[in-house]
Order: sequence, then structure tokens, then C-alpha cells
Amino acid sequence: MRAVVQCVSKASVSVEGGEPRCIGRGYVVLLGVGQGDTEAEAERLWEKVRKMRVFEDEAGKTNLALADVGGEVLVVSQFTLYANCRRGNRPSFTDAAPPDEAQRLYERFVELVRRDVPVVQTGEFGAMMDVALVNHGPFTICLDTDSL
Repeated sequence: MRAVVQCVSKASVSVEGGEPRCIGRGYVVLLGVGQGDTEAEAERLWEKVRKMRVFEDEAGKTNLALADVGGEVLVVSQFTLYANCRRGNRPSFTDAAPPDEAQRLYERFVELVRRDVPVVQTGEFGAMMDVALVNHGPFTICLDTDSL
């Protein structure tokens, strides 16, 4: 699994022009599921994201995790994180998991987030979405379960 995790002061996703689903301070997680990923990767990735200490404490040091700041989470499926651009000008997505498996693992990841975070919003798997965010910091981290 791959994730781009952005610290935000606020963010939203609108699914196919619908009402925005909004969060305040916390994370936007763009989540991609790859070939061969399992629930174990979903659990390992969420544990890493959940425990990351990237929010500033009173001394200005990045010592606080999501729960320490009462953070919220917006999770958006993003198969394009598995784009392969080595050949030609059009990306290949053959490293991404098949849609049924990717959706199952995306939903499992969201379940894990909801277990630990009171305010969670999501996009809709496979839908056209508009994501808006105010990056705080800016602080953006790319994670891949192959290297965790």
C-alpha cells in the first residue's frame, strides 16, 4: 500500500459534484492499494500514520501524534499512486490492485481509521472527486508498506 499523508488545517472532498465532506485539523490520506497487498499492510500502514509525531507541541517541536491534537482524517482512494511512468508518456497502472480487491482493502483501512479517530470523512472508491485542502506546515509524507 502507498499513502501520501498531508497535515492540514482543513480539507474536503466532493464526490461527483455533491456536498463536500469536510474535516478540520488533521490528515488527508491519499491511499493506493497495490498488487498483492493484504489486510496486514492496511493495519501496518494505519499504525504508522496513527503514531506519526508531526504536529507541533508548545515548544514548536514535532512531538505530537494525531490523537494528541484531536485530529480528524479524510481518506481518499488514489490508485494513481501506483502509476508507472518508465516507458512512454502515458502512465501504466498495472501495479495497482484489481478494483474489487483495492476497494475491499481501502474500506478495511477506513474501518481501522474509524476505530481510532472520532471524525473521519471519505471519498468514494472509483468516483470522480474534487479534493480541496489547506496544507499545514506544509507537511507531506509519502509512505509505502514495502519500505516500512
